[in-house]
Amino acid sequence: MGSRRKKRRTHIAPSAEAIAAVPKSFVIRAGGSQAHSASLSHLVRDVRRVMEPNTASNIKERKGNKLKDFVHVAGMLGVSHLVMFSTSESNSGAKLGLRMGRMPRGPTMYFNVKEYVLTKDVQGAQMRPKSPGSDFKTSPLVVLNNFNDPAKHVKLMATMFQNMFPPINVQTMKLNDARRIVLFNLDSERGVIEMRHYSIGVKPIGLSKSVKNLVQTNIPDLNKFEDVSDYVLRSAFASESDVEDGPESTVTLAQKYVGRGNNSQAAAQRAVKLVELGPRLQLKLVKITEGLCSGEVLHHSYVQKSAEQIAEQKQKLALKEKEREKRRAEQDANVAKKKGLKEGDTSAAKKRVRIEGDEEEEDDQDDESDGDGDDEAEDEDQEYEFGDEDAEQEDSDGGEGEEEGEEEEEEA
Repeated sequence: MGSRRKKRRTHIAPSAEAIAAVPKSFVIRAGGSQAHSASLSHLVRDVRRVMEPNTASNIKERKGNKLKDFVHVAGMLGVSHLVMFSTSESNSGAKLGLRMGRMPRGPTMYFNVKEYVLTKDVQGAQMRPKSPGSDFKTSPLVVLNNFNDPAKHVKLMATMFQNMFPPINVQTMKLNDARRIVLFNLDSERGVIEMRHYSIGVKPIGLSKSVKNLVQTNIPDLNKFEDVSDYVLRSAFASESDVEDGPESTVTLAQKYVGRGNNSQAAAQRAVKLVELGPRLQLKLVKITEGLCSGEVLHHSYVQKSAEQIAEQKQKLALKEKEREKRRAEQDANVAKKKGLKEGDTSAAKKRVRIEGDEEEEDDQDDESDGDGDDEAEDEDQEYEFGDEDAEQEDSDGGEGEEEGEEEEEEA
């Protein structure tokens, strides 16, 4: 009889503070031109897939929804970032735009989407597309390339891209959680940002393709070989894909990793390969605003303003803010006034109901007293009637006596 298995892997539930610190996002599409309607819907779903598991995968937008609706809901759900696709008409045709903002107060970055490729197109061009499996249960790693420019807008973009995904703690991180990579590459010459999405694959090195197949599969295909030695020793006729991986793609794993052949040794060398999952995006920065889709323009790629124009813009924004606060105060005062009137009406109605109830009680009492008086009067009337009947009987008796007296006199 075997011994009882000891539980060595224990799950520690994250605290509420740790859950609140994880960035969450909304990926939505706004109304506009119908030129990219079908493909834009697929692109939104693909980007949501990239942001999983810390995004609303099944959120549904309506034509009547506005930005403030998502902002109000984001506070209750702990959503920290907004990714919004929109289309607009221009002389050159329909343009696709992308806005990335920090909720609820900004900043917001406006991009033009130069080119995009859907996930299904990326995988359709691959000979052996990879099935993700459980890769989307953990957040991807973020890799930023060529974002070392000291310019202010470049630093803001790098900070935005980093904060959209959970940070990495090297001391507590597990290698099994590193399944995907999101790459942001800045082409400083063209000013274009390229986004790519990859899956991480780890394989054993120092082995021929045949031995790798033996390690990674359960049953090799020996249909074309007379003996298993022919299958193993065919490295002399190896192709370019059978060549041992170079040192630039070789790493030493500190922990065990998922996949066949990676669970036996923790400190063995492995070759890391990336398989693209899609989608692809080419973004061109247009401007950066201080607030969420509003506020002062911090950077503009096409419009350059002087110091006087910037000061004038700040004055206009301050004036608008004062007017907004004034309208908000008026609205609050009107709401409080309506509430006071409503409370006064309800209290007056309650008093009116109370007075009417008292009057009804008095009327009921008066009706009862009147009923008693009427009953007494009816009794007196009945007594009077009985008295009249007695008098009539006496009169009739008297008449009969007189008639008898007259008859007696006549007989005499």
